[in-house]
Amino acid sequence: MKLKELGTTGVMISEIGLGTWRYRGNAETLRAGIELGATLIDTAEGYYTEEVVGEAVKGIRDEIFIATKVSGRHLAYDDVLQSAEESLYKLGTDYIDLYQIHWPNSCYPIGETMKAMQELVDRGLVRFIGVSNFDIDEIEEAQSYLNNYQIVSNQVRYNLNDRSIEKDLMPYCQEKAVTIMAYTPLDDGNLTNAGNTIRGDKMNTLEAISIEVGKTMGQVALNWCTSRENVVAIPKSNSLERTVENCGASGWRLSTDQVERLDDSFS
Repeated sequence: MKLKELGTTGVMISEIGLGTWRYRGNAETLRAGIELGATLIDTAEGYYTEEVVGEAVKGIRDEIFIATKVSGRHLAYDDVLQSAEESLYKLGTDYIDLYQIHWPNSCYPIGETMKAMQELVDRGLVRFIGVSNFDIDEIEEAQSYLNNYQIVSNQVRYNLNDRSIEKDLMPYCQEKAVTIMAYTPLDDGNLTNAGNTIRGDKMNTLEAISIEVGKTMGQVALNWCTSRENVVAIPKSNSLERTVENCGASGWRLSTDQVERLDDSFS
């Protein structure tokens, strides 16, 4: 499994992580992914999967990078602190590696939210601060309220079929050394053999490259995501077989020509 630096923290995380949104698998499936090197696990209080993540990392907590999120409905100062405490309890840990704001919500003053996030780091309950679904202006405003810490990541939707972040947000995050955590990197299965029954030029290109490299279409789609310098991907799978397949998207790299062909086909 290839590793990438989280922001400029010096901390290395697996470029393929384990997503748990709508996760219906068990701790053993997550543990299998961990054993294959996917030591980044992403969850959230709103996913209701923190308990199964806690079960999966029991006994190996220090080997795992846990990312979780405070709901966009809990962004008042006291609510952020309470949500973090509840997540710590459910995860069975005394610290969260990456605590993220799940989505921006203008109903709450962002300054109060970031004050709470900073407090959590100061108290040693959180190591790093991240955001999710934030645009450039929202990141900059949130960062302006942090005196001592940097926003190190932004979790956003990114895959071959949805490349909207490439116009402005991705270049900004690259310039500011903000790691992009790509969720739904397989477009809900539409970029896999099993998930797509309609073939056009785009999917024909994906299939042709998968044959060239001896990998599945899903593995190629994930590798395309992580070919971007500051992008890690967090696919979700309920099955052991697909989890193993997803982890096999790392440890190798598409050629520049293959990436360009995918870029052109899915433009």
